Amino acid sequence: MTDLPPVIVFDVNETLSDMSPIAERFTDVGAPAHLAPLWFAGLLRDAFGLTAAGTSERFAALADGALRTTLHGVTLAPGRDVDAAVAHVLDGFAQLPVHPDVPDGVRALRATGARLVTLSNGSAQVAEQLLGRAGIREEFERLLSVEDAGVWKPAPASYAYAAAECGVDPAEMMLVAVHPWDVDGADRAGLTTAWVNRTGAPYPGHHRPPGRTVAALTDLAASPG
Repeated sequence: MTDLPPVIVFDVNETLSDMSPIAERFTDVGAPAHLAPLWFAGLLRDAFGLTAAGTSERFAALADGALRTTLHGVTLAPGRDVDAAVAHVLDGFAQLPVHPDVPDGVRALRATGARLVTLSNGSAQVAEQLLGRAGIREEFERLLSVEDAGVWKPAPASYAYAAAECGVDPAEMMLVAVHPWDVDGADRAGLTTAWVNRTGAPYPGHHRPPGRTVAALTDLAASPG
């Protein structure tokens, strides 16, 4: 038996999308694969820094700038200048798959009667393409982006924006994410939370704990409230 709120809000990057192919894009341009997660972490750092300073920037602009910094000093593959390398890596977002557990997990959650939406620090267009390729776009009522909220997650206003767009109180929403910082932010904003821990990594004690922890999205609809 489940006890789900009326609205389930999904993070997109890494929660729904499998970003592991991005590492292959790094090796394509002559950069080591281990730079991919460092680049993404740097992108988030810069975004959070801007948010703390009271401003915001689009994901695409931050991704481009952080990638140029990450590739500085790397000997690129023959025929690749930095502009071509950046374009090749970022074009990979348009081809990412979802994690294997996502289609069945999303359909099972939608079958409970819950309203499904996304809230991404990336663009709504990227989410649209991702879910369309996976054949599950129709399961989602809305695809929301912080680009319209004017502030990145985990700032409280980002979650308030999602609640306002869905016409519900934050307490009527559950944030589903793989990122502890997103879970923590949503909890502080009044949402219930679920952490998808596909890797078995420990949850950091400095963040507020998730309401639920599942190893795969398919477990969420079946897990007790």
